[in-house]
Amino acid sequence: MQVSNHHATDYLTEAERLMTVCNSCRYCEGVCAVFPAMELRRNFADGDLNYLANLCHSCGACYQDCQFSPPHEFDVNVPATLARVRTDSYRQYAWPKAFQPMFDRNGLAIAIVAALSVAGFILGFALWHEPGALTSTTGNFYKLMPHNVMAGLFGAVALYAALALFMGFRNFWREIGASSVSAGSGVSLWQAIKDAGSLRYLDGGGVGCYNDDEKPTDNRRLYHHLTFYGFLLCFAATTTGTIYHYVFDWAAPYGLFSLPKLFGIPGGIGLVIGPIGLMKAKLSRDTGMVDKSKFGMETAFLAMMFATGLSGLALMVLRETEAMGMALSLHLGTVFALFLTMPYGKFVHGFYRFGALVLYAAERKADRPATPRQAA
Repeated sequence: MQVSNHHATDYLTEAERLMTVCNSCRYCEGVCAVFPAMELRRNFADGDLNYLANLCHSCGACYQDCQFSPPHEFDVNVPATLARVRTDSYRQYAWPKAFQPMFDRNGLAIAIVAALSVAGFILGFALWHEPGALTSTTGNFYKLMPHNVMAGLFGAVALYAALALFMGFRNFWREIGASSVSAGSGVSLWQAIKDAGSLRYLDGGGVGCYNDDEKPTDNRRLYHHLTFYGFLLCFAATTTGTIYHYVFDWAAPYGLFSLPKLFGIPGGIGLVIGPIGLMKAKLSRDTGMVDKSKFGMETAFLAMMFATGLSGLALMVLRETEAMGMALSLHLGTVFALFLTMPYGKFVHGFYRFGALVLYAAERKADRPATPRQAA
């Protein structure tokens, strides 16, 4: 494996120092996937460190267990260092490169995009028909915006988000050297799906995540599940609604026991409760273990998820009232902003972490390290 001692950032240099110390100690090898993956390496290029950083779930167990953590002179703080490397990797791999600076002030950027999106839908509805359309009690969304227009608009932004996410993931996948161990095999993918779906490595080695009171709990995993599966259920609701409309020619609104409602209602509830719980858990974490510089990015992500779930549930309740137009504007504007900013915020962590889990599953099966591509 080629080795580069010249890293792109000071945080990558510090991460290499810590991994060298940890490789000598190996006390934490049973805590999570990071340390067994680290033990397959003797030297660490940027791709290796970005891989390990995205494999880290920031449970804090290694920080609590480490005999060299602060105030020891070795100053070993793996969670905080890998958190910074991880967030820097989001910026590094983002596509197109012209939008990479969005990660620098992500919270502000998302707030501006969301505000403009909501304002744009309110203005658009008013100009499409008349200001009075916003207080219509017909309960028909398509009186404010034809279905084809709505589908075309959101289809375009979703395709762009999907392309940008794919290109960013491809950049990450190439640099961590995943192809060298056939990481894309069915066995590796299935193992990674199981690990990601259960958040296996968010358990702190079996006791949960550590907080500022040094008492581990499993709350972060619970609220991650609510947020993740809530989002998937909402996506399923939108997908089934689209199939109903275009395949079966069944126009909305749909009944309470239809698939869009059966998916959408619990999904919306998950997107409300999950982000609240994650925000509470974030505020209770030991600040010495986290990347404080990215608090705004993470908060903005949770706020967007929460707003998407809450505005969707509110729209369902207010559909046949005079508030329907404004509720629809808020929901569509929020969802539009969410899709538009997906490739440039905390949302990308799910893709990179999944990729890291796939590579780890392949390495564990092959019992040999990947060969990362060196930075140009």
